[in-house]
Amino acid sequence: MKTKICIGFFVVSLWASVNVYAVTADYHVLKKLPLGGEGGWDAMTADDSTGRLYISRGTHVMVVDLETDKLVGDIPDTPGVHGIAVAPDLNRGFISNGKSNTVTIFDLKTLKVLSQVPVGTNPDAILYDPLTKNVFVFNGRSNDATVFNGNSGAIAGTIQLGGKPEFAVADGKGKIFVNLEDTSEVVEIDDMKLTVTRRFSLKPCEEPTGIAFDQKHKRIFSACHNKMMAILDAETGKLIATMPIGEGVDGCDFDQETGLAFSSNGEGSITIIQEASPGMFAVAKTVPTQYGARTMALDPKTHYVYLPTALFSKTETETMPNGKVRPAKIKDSFVVLVVGK
Repeated sequence: MKTKICIGFFVVSLWASVNVYAVTADYHVLKKLPLGGEGGWDAMTADDSTGRLYISRGTHVMVVDLETDKLVGDIPDTPGVHGIAVAPDLNRGFISNGKSNTVTIFDLKTLKVLSQVPVGTNPDAILYDPLTKNVFVFNGRSNDATVFNGNSGAIAGTIQLGGKPEFAVADGKGKIFVNLEDTSEVVEIDDMKLTVTRRFSLKPCEEPTGIAFDQKHKRIFSACHNKMMAILDAETGKLIATMPIGEGVDGCDFDQETGLAFSSNGEGSITIIQEASPGMFAVAKTVPTQYGARTMALDPKTHYVYLPTALFSKTETETMPNGKVRPAKIKDSFVVLVVGK
């Protein structure tokens, strides 16, 4: 009997390993979009309703048509831009401007700027919630979230978070989850009451940035700076697993159709994680990308992953806004990598 159990376990494990490899084996860099231009970069957003990619570039937002891979527009005057959220049902887009403490509201079809909303200090991650039609803006220095109506721009409230927020994600059923970088926690927000309802520890995961959500299995994926991804049960808040990822992560996403979780690592790689069997996770593949490609956007239609980066000088350096020194970017070398099968 024991022999049969062992053989059965071996067969299941072998099948899971083969299945994980088969799903991810062909992922690689398909092409590079040479966009050039001035400015650094941060978050990107792929809008499958318009077929456009929105790219933050320090003081402006570049807009790329995902069918032609061509630059089709630019939204100016977004000082210190961090993130872009879209609301197809409202025909609105929202840009968090970290240096002016504002959010720019623009028309998704024309890209025309409609208005600006004052928010907290150093707005960073930004999220539109279709359930409430509210926009949640996570302010990095005031450690809170400003919430306003996506249609009118009217402020709905401010939520104290108790730590420095990074990326956030909604479950579509009334909860929003946001990583707190300095406390290594995930905070759960009730999107109707605009209150913090629970706090989940991510330890041993430290300094979480990117976050993603598996809608089917109710799981949270948080990518952390100590080269680890934490996987939580969103209903209980318990840690299910931790998985190794690359160095310098910022972005994280989850493909609802393929069941794959991605972390974009600034070292020049993507880590792909898959649930090999119920409750058991595996690193399915590490895809080489390019140094500096730390943020990402996933197109749910094509399943392509987009990553911005540039070439860096081997002799010259530049000082970042946080005071850190890094190799200087080579002029007009900005590109977007396209990863897929």
